Amino acid sequence: MIVDPKPTANLATSIDLVDWASKNYLVVDDFIGIRQLLRESLRNLGAKNIDQASSGGEAIAMLARIRYDVVLCDYNLGEGKNGQQVLEEARVRNLLLPSSVWLMVSAEKSVESVMGAAEHQPDAYLIKPITEGVLLTRLNRVWQKKQVFKQIDQAFAEKDYLRAARMCDTQIAANKVHEMELLRMKARLMLKSGEPEKAREAYERVLQERDYQWAKSGLARIRMANGEYEQARQMFQGVISENRYYIDAYDQLALTYQNMGQMEEACAVLERAAKLSPNSVMRQRSLGQVSLKLGNVPMAEKAFRKCISIGEYSVMKTVDAYLGLARVCGLKLETKEAMQLLVLAQREFAGEQVQLRCKITEGMVHHESGDFQRARQAGDELDELLVANPERPDTPTCLELATLLFSVGHRDSPVELLCYVIKNNHDNLQLLDDVQKIFDRAHMSDEGLALIRSSKKEASDLMNQGVSLWKTGKLPEAVAWMRSARLSLPNNLRILFNSAQILISHMQQHGFDAELAAEATEVLLHVDKILPGQQRFAQLMEQLAALAPGAADRADGIDPA
Repeated sequence: MIVDPKPTANLATSIDLVDWASKNYLVVDDFIGIRQLLRESLRNLGAKNIDQASSGGEAIAMLARIRYDVVLCDYNLGEGKNGQQVLEEARVRNLLLPSSVWLMVSAEKSVESVMGAAEHQPDAYLIKPITEGVLLTRLNRVWQKKQVFKQIDQAFAEKDYLRAARMCDTQIAANKVHEMELLRMKARLMLKSGEPEKAREAYERVLQERDYQWAKSGLARIRMANGEYEQARQMFQGVISENRYYIDAYDQLALTYQNMGQMEEACAVLERAAKLSPNSVMRQRSLGQVSLKLGNVPMAEKAFRKCISIGEYSVMKTVDAYLGLARVCGLKLETKEAMQLLVLAQREFAGEQVQLRCKITEGMVHHESGDFQRARQAGDELDELLVANPERPDTPTCLELATLLFSVGHRDSPVELLCYVIKNNHDNLQLLDDVQKIFDRAHMSDEGLALIRSSKKEASDLMNQGVSLWKTGKLPEAVAWMRSARLSLPNNLRILFNSAQILISHMQQHGFDAELAAEATEVLLHVDKILPGQQRFAQLMEQLAALAPGAADRADGIDPA
């Protein structure tokens, strides 16, 4: 319950720091009495515009309609979404302002609950009972910090990472109190900008001042990204030995082991992490997938079932758990449940991509359970779909589909799929190696080598023609050529980057054009979705932002509002 002591002189002074009366508030709790107590406490601080929600679903609906300055959300909200899932969805759907304050409120003190909420980083985690003094102190502290990061967060949301990083430097010079967190943000921005050395400098500057585990983990991430897997492994293990509750280090250590090809070690690390913080949909999915690759059917089944259970009300709910569990059921010769899961997946997740993946999984389940007639039937249906629809799925789905089609006796369609994958990833050596392995298993090693070589050349020629037009000053022709190239190879990163560069060059020479700017933005966001953290992405986004009206004011840190 809320304790209501008399405000002290210090608290009265704090109230004057922020105009709490002008803010919009949302109080989320499934008990009306607690909501009323929190509302009265806010009113005593001067708040006027206070909305209430009694469930996670109601809270999301209100957050979608109104941008709140302050949210006080209980962790346990009864049936439906919990507070952690509400915060998670609000972040994923961008339902919060960069300056919004999120206070997670709970009577829960268990490690599982606190860690689960902390993984989604609320601005503060308050344990009941809460005094008005504590509430006001935390609100003031968080609000002042939010103002320091407000414009940085806005630039981050706009994916203008380099401008956001420069703002960090400006704020570091003016706000020594927040220097460590500003350096943390700068390092994150440098990683997203594809500049790991600058991120390393920021982390090392932090560690000169204080022994922060997040800075050590950041350096380990850079090691892993550079392919220095053994050094990264040692660093992540060092962080865990210092703080066994630093969950992100477990996830990154598991990824390091996977990159090293040590799947059993990766599985063991994920299992430990899932025991400490079991309510992460993505972690349970990863544990299930790694276990399935290892053939550890009991572990995979446990993880996928947990993933489905905790994902029921989560925005991170994933069809992968249903497909993975269906594969498990197939391996256990429980094909009836496997088919039920696939029907459920199609009901829970809309879209042609889901239907396609369900049909692929159906074929795999039948093939793995020894029902080759039904596996062939699924393969025939998939082959017909490929003929009827020229649009191709994402790369992992293409590889799975090609593998299944080869296994049930098809040849032309999986070859076409793999050539499509090669042309969209013609300079990705690891992926090309994976494609060659699929050809090897299909007893097409020599033919596969030749197809990889010819497909790579076709993609390079297509791209080089557009670049040649650009370099010879034929910008309109280059723009048109690259549009056509994107239609042929919609996921080729080099074609996408060059297409965006040509669009930007066109505007640099002929002036800003809203339609071309929107096209370039769409292309770059597609790149960032396929493979985040590319240096060229950050550079082109900055060039694009500099062309827009009002760019000079934004560069100077002026808020147009």
